[in-house]
Amino acid sequence: MRPTSVTETLVAGPGIGTAAAKLEMTAEEAVTGLYLGHYRSLVRLAVLLVRDEPTAEEVVQECFIAMHDGWHRLRDEDKALSYLKQAVVNRSKSVLRHRNVVDRNAPKPAPDMPSAEQGAISLLERSAVITALRGLPDRQRQALVLRYYADMSEAQIAEMMGISKGAVKSHTARGMSSLRAVLEQTA
Repeated sequence: MRPTSVTETLVAGPGIGTAAAKLEMTAEEAVTGLYLGHYRSLVRLAVLLVRDEPTAEEVVQECFIAMHDGWHRLRDEDKALSYLKQAVVNRSKSVLRHRNVVDRNAPKPAPDMPSAEQGAISLLERSAVITALRGLPDRQRQALVLRYYADMSEAQIAEMMGISKGAVKSHTARGMSSLRAVLEQTA
């Protein structure tokens, strides 16, 4: 049987049967369906974790690419969305670690001159809740975003963050207390 599309041609190649092409099409169709149904919500999740939309979009795109490339290794296709959420959280954590290293090693601007980044960030920060959320330590922010935005259980959050359920409760309670204090000051 002769390949009928570019994807089938690339996958089938010389000497490879159509079973590989069908597997690739299945991965393509499945990832496309997930992309159409969940891309925006995954970007919103990543924005709350990494604090800016362009980086969040990159994180989510990379997760979809990785899922497509490794589709054949996915044991349970019904858990693909959970895999994507986990991948988004993990890649967001990597982005934050990289930023911390860059920030530690970046030259400091002169004290009397505000940086261009500060001007851009101040324009983007319109919501008091988002601003307060950004001021939280990483673990507290992650716990709150995963609990109240991604609507995950404490057990799911503990697994995703690699900490105990008690630590999730502690981070969530401290984060809520800090948010409440900041929002009461601005009101």
